[in-house]
Amino acid sequence: MKKIGVLIVEDSEVVQQLLHHIIGGDPRLEILAVASSAEEALEVLQRVTPDVISLDIRLPGMNGFEATRRIMREKPTPIVVCSASVESEDLKITMNALRVGALAVVEKPVGTTRVEYERLARTLCTQLAIMSEVKVVRQRTFADSTPASTRTVEPNTRSNSGAVGPLRILGIGASTGGPNAVVRVLSDLGQRFPLPVLLVQHMMPSFLAGFASWLDSVTPCRAVIARNGEVPVPGTVYLAPPEYHLQIEAERIRLTQDPPVSAQRPSATLMFRSMARAVGVSGLGILLTGMGDDGADGLLELRRAGGYTIAEHESTAVVYGMPKAAFDRGAVCECLPLTDIAPRILGLVSASEGIG
Repeated sequence: MKKIGVLIVEDSEVVQQLLHHIIGGDPRLEILAVASSAEEALEVLQRVTPDVISLDIRLPGMNGFEATRRIMREKPTPIVVCSASVESEDLKITMNALRVGALAVVEKPVGTTRVEYERLARTLCTQLAIMSEVKVVRQRTFADSTPASTRTVEPNTRSNSGAVGPLRILGIGASTGGPNAVVRVLSDLGQRFPLPVLLVQHMMPSFLAGFASWLDSVTPCRAVIARNGEVPVPGTVYLAPPEYHLQIEAERIRLTQDPPVSAQRPSATLMFRSMARAVGVSGLGILLTGMGDDGADGLLELRRAGGYTIAEHESTAVVYGMPKAAFDRGAVCECLPLTDIAPRILGLVSASEGIG
């Protein structure tokens, strides 16, 4: 079986050796080259074609964010960001790298106990193997994106059964490629979006709080980690905390540590399922890019309860896994390109206000 070719971009010689030992020891992976800077990595990419890149965030010269942007523009390749820190500056670079095309972020397996080291090493290798299969394209900025009204892509649609009720809550589920998609949707919803937003984004637990802070800073919405028992308010995004399912019950947020669903905790399926039970026809569910099928079953329950459901179209989804699973189950009222989703949400909310 052909091995997965990896390019390591890391400036520390010590960490280079560590990553060489970890990645080189995985039977699925093969190290094609090691670069000590982003500039060197770009030179290497002119003669080597890796299946996936392990990219450090803090590099001499060009940082990981700029490196990601250049790579995705010049030679699109799946990128896994490997970060040693969740401190503010590193975190900002990491999140911006995800915004311009990096697929996942993992912690460097350094300075930990042996058990933690082995866990992080397995996670790194698994993420490299999984992300190597993602077909990436040249990354466009938001400004480069064709406006929704002039897009030529025709969305697949499935007519909704029943009318849209007075909408009370929006739920969004996302995984691989999700940070960029979530930012796009929230940015396009604007400052005065009149519904509370529940968000399940699959991400390594240590980066989730920073992701919430980053969302709060780059979108018009207020973004927070959800707390058990609080009443969600309009215009605020409530992120599922690490290892907790996020649900709505009796108009309050409910956090549980029930078993994972579709190998995920938090699970988008449980979030959508709780919306189906708590608000039914007044629920609006959105399923964005991601691997696997989390969210699909819950979205189906929400649709059957009369809620309105949208999945991201395969033409814009980084990974058309979760949206496809929902579409195949008949859980989707509409399948829309990313740029069309927020305008559609705003139209549905406006129409529902007339009902309410």
